[in-house]
Amino acid sequence: MTERSELVEQLRWKKIPVLNDGFVCLVDVMGDDSSIVQAARVSYGEGTKRVSDDRTLIRYLMRHRHSTPFEMAELKFLVRVPMDCWRQWIRHRTANVNEYSTRYSVAIDSAQTTLPGEWRTQATSNRQGSDAPLPEDVGTQLTAEETEFQEKARAVYEARLEAGVAREQARKDLPLATYTEAYWKIDLHNLIHFLSLRMDSHAQWEIQEYSRAIGEQIVKPLFPVVWEAFEDYRQGAMFLTRLDKGVIERLMAKAAADSLAPPFSPELFLEVQDETWKALKRSRERDECQSKLERMGILKAE
Repeated sequence: MTERSELVEQLRWKKIPVLNDGFVCLVDVMGDDSSIVQAARVSYGEGTKRVSDDRTLIRYLMRHRHSTPFEMAELKFLVRVPMDCWRQWIRHRTANVNEYSTRYSVAIDSAQTTLPGEWRTQATSNRQGSDAPLPEDVGTQLTAEETEFQEKARAVYEARLEAGVAREQARKDLPLATYTEAYWKIDLHNLIHFLSLRMDSHAQWEIQEYSRAIGEQIVKPLFPVVWEAFEDYRQGAMFLTRLDKGVIERLMAKAAADSLAPPFSPELFLEVQDETWKALKRSRERDECQSKLERMGILKAE
């Protein structure tokens, strides 16, 4: 058995735990790093082999977003995930999915639970995100209430089944914390896109945990060269808009004229901001631009 085959067998059906009772596991995989190279050379011709090794070619493809060769590899997973997290997951309509049905089967007797220190406050700058944890004493009360609610909801559900209520109707009051399971098959290009969005710090923490498990513990060992390129050109990269570039150019011009050195002040940033932002009390584009420049060390962090 080859080293690659041994690796696949080690990963196949290995349940990688996520949250309190979730998991991801590899069911099957088609292709490896060389599959991307082979697909690319069908387009570019055999001649590229003399001027570019496999790693260089994969990095070129990732850097220039030539996505088709990455579609030649596929991965199939079995995942157990809370229903509310699954709603975000299933929005990525680029996979083949077969989910556990609570019309045909009794709902999985497990729900995501929250430790006292895991309750998060609503973010003030991001209406769809969360922020710092709530105080421990508040979290302790919330966890106790969560446990009581989940136990009651499950008892109501099971009582309905015992009374003869159809499974499709008995399930309607189960909480979104209830775990579901699904087979999820996706090509490597669309998986990379999924991971770039869901591993991002702006994504919900729970789906970040699932994405990190898939990416770091399954994709990385199976496609090491692709993963290296993904980290360099997608996950660790930064996208600059035309407006961002304009701000940087004006900052550099102002710095040269006034003999200033970075990091520049927030006041100078506001002075050279895009004209379309100036009349706005709140601009998401301006905030994002400022955040990018802070991460690049061009601006002082507020």
